[in-house]
Amino acid sequence: MLDLRSAYEGKTVLVTGAAGFIPSHLVDHLVDLGADVRALDDLSEGRVENLAASASRIRFQERSFVDPRGLDEIVSGCDYVFHLGANASVPRSAEDPAYDFDTNVVGTRNVIEAVRRTGAGPLVFTSSAAVYGEPIQAPMPETHPLFPKSPYGGTKLAAEFLLESYSRCYGFDHRRVRLFNTYGPRQSKYVMYDLLEKLRRDPTRLEMLGTGEQVRDYNYVSDSVTAILLIGCHPDARGNVYNVSGNNPISIKELAVVLIEVLGIDPPEISYTGESWPGDVQRMLGEITRIAALGFEAKVDLRTGLRHLVDWHREVYSPPW
Repeated sequence: MLDLRSAYEGKTVLVTGAAGFIPSHLVDHLVDLGADVRALDDLSEGRVENLAASASRIRFQERSFVDPRGLDEIVSGCDYVFHLGANASVPRSAEDPAYDFDTNVVGTRNVIEAVRRTGAGPLVFTSSAAVYGEPIQAPMPETHPLFPKSPYGGTKLAAEFLLESYSRCYGFDHRRVRLFNTYGPRQSKYVMYDLLEKLRRDPTRLEMLGTGEQVRDYNYVSDSVTAILLIGCHPDARGNVYNVSGNNPISIKELAVVLIEVLGIDPPEISYTGESWPGDVQRMLGEITRIAALGFEAKVDLRTGLRHLVDWHREVYSPPW
């Protein structure tokens, strides 16, 4: 794998959505690599405390990229732009697709235009496995047909198409990252957080959405960040798209069992609602041959990652276990 320090040390890097779960870990890693980091977040969902470890070593601006005014000044001079800011909630996208479109499509177009006008970049865009929809084959390669089943998946795909068109029209240097399920400390939504919160409120009962047969491919946050950084600087990644997943599929039912074992609590009574939220994909498994060819390999196994997540959750939320 490329030496990430040599790629990022002394470079000026912008991270949008910087106070969010994955972006804040990206900020910390960039700071550790010696980068000069500009961090942008409107704090509508991100938490400023997520940036506490790097706060004194970054330049943070509280503002939205959905408003294009002043973006050129923020982007100008950046050697890399990591655009992670987004609505990343499938349920919210189904409830409020207009917000999803403004954030994920209009906002992304604003960032792209600022990069194009100022000559910054490359631009690294975090898309989502949601662009695939239900799998025709599993695991899904990057060439899998794209049939998103939620407004969230649709807006991420629209932003991908926009990037591809800019690449063809302007020779625009971009790289796309299709993230599968990432987990770890600072996570404040999604399956693992929801399970921990339910068990914090009542460790004797656990209600799970759907049937428990939904399958996901989890990747620990430090591995996802390493993959994003590798894609950002690798010369072969220009104009390409990469799946990022842990290559370790597990059903939600099995995940609950492993999580309970890691917690060390008595098994609760588990029930299932039978239905999940609109737009929920039942099987989300990613083929990672393409990013492996860049030298990427996930380092953190599921149980180890869950222990890190549980330790953080205990420190922050003080559950009764």
